[in-house]
Amino acid sequence: MTSALFEPITLRGLRVRNRLWVTPMCQYSAEQQDGMPTDWHLVHLGSFSRGGAGAVFTEATAVVPEGRITPQDLGLWNDAQRDEFARIVRFIHSQGAAAGIQLAHAGRKASTFRTWDERRGSVPAADGGWPTVAPSAVAFPGYDEPAALTVEGIHEIISAFADAARRAIVAGFDLIEIHAAHGYLLHQFLSPLSNTRTDDYGGSLANRARALLETIDAIRAVVNDDVPVSVRFSATDWTDGGWTLEETRTVARWAAEHGADLADVSTGGNVPAANIPVGPGYQVPFATAVRTSAGVPTIAVGLIDEPEQAEEIIATGLADVVMVGRELLRDPNFPLRAAAALGVSIPYAPNQYHRAPIGRPTA
Repeated sequence: MTSALFEPITLRGLRVRNRLWVTPMCQYSAEQQDGMPTDWHLVHLGSFSRGGAGAVFTEATAVVPEGRITPQDLGLWNDAQRDEFARIVRFIHSQGAAAGIQLAHAGRKASTFRTWDERRGSVPAADGGWPTVAPSAVAFPGYDEPAALTVEGIHEIISAFADAARRAIVAGFDLIEIHAAHGYLLHQFLSPLSNTRTDDYGGSLANRARALLETIDAIRAVVNDDVPVSVRFSATDWTDGGWTLEETRTVARWAAEHGADLADVSTGGNVPAANIPVGPGYQVPFATAVRTSAGVPTIAVGLIDEPEQAEEIIATGLADVVMVGRELLRDPNFPLRAAAALGVSIPYAPNQYHRAPIGRPTA
């Protein structure tokens, strides 16, 4: 049988073996608070490549120390981090998957406690926290007030994104994703709820999108033309007066004109009290809307945890790729299991597991 989900996809010079990819998932496990990947990240990410995913993305990886969500986040602001990532990339490649990295700056949502910590809010300096920055001095509710970035500070962060992208390519990553979603810095620039600036980086849609588009330009200037660049958007703030789907569709088109190859479409994260109708595939329609209007391939995310569900999304043209998170945490072999469920034989099921075959139809 044939399967749209298990058809390869080619983006610039990269051919990815299927369209079931691993979404970035924060692990908060850089144990020395130095942004360095550890054995946990090697095994965590490596298990997904062994399990048959097409592309495996790292969690949100900070481009400067102050851009970490928590003190335990990964970073790529120095060459030592680059070299530790390289061994993870080598293993992902050895299993036939592509390696992607999501580059990020948390802005006003930086310097917070890990999700499983009993404490909430901003981390005090005594516990390893730091002052935060944002487009405007508007705090995320429950967090410390950030300092509004100067224009020079904005340019420094854009340069840091480019430097991190350059290191990522040296480490062997195949895809670069720019995190402009979930209420982090570039999303903060996009949304009028968090951006009250009156200069060239605030006000009109074009001005609010300027930091993102300049980041795309800076990254495209330092990576090879064969390297795909993705942008993760939150398509809506789910709140009156916030960032909207129509604005996302417009900015996704602009992003493509600046050299972005994919729009990774999620939602929410910029305000804590949004009323979000969560359910299976609840964010897929936003990816479809961006795909049809912006002329750019899209990635669909959001409670996609059944093989037939993922297949339908791709087969009916709702999106070009699906990214899976929670189901892969439950079962890193979900792509192999999905292939078997869809009746598709794939050549990359691990021979080492032949006594309990996964990824080959039983009938």
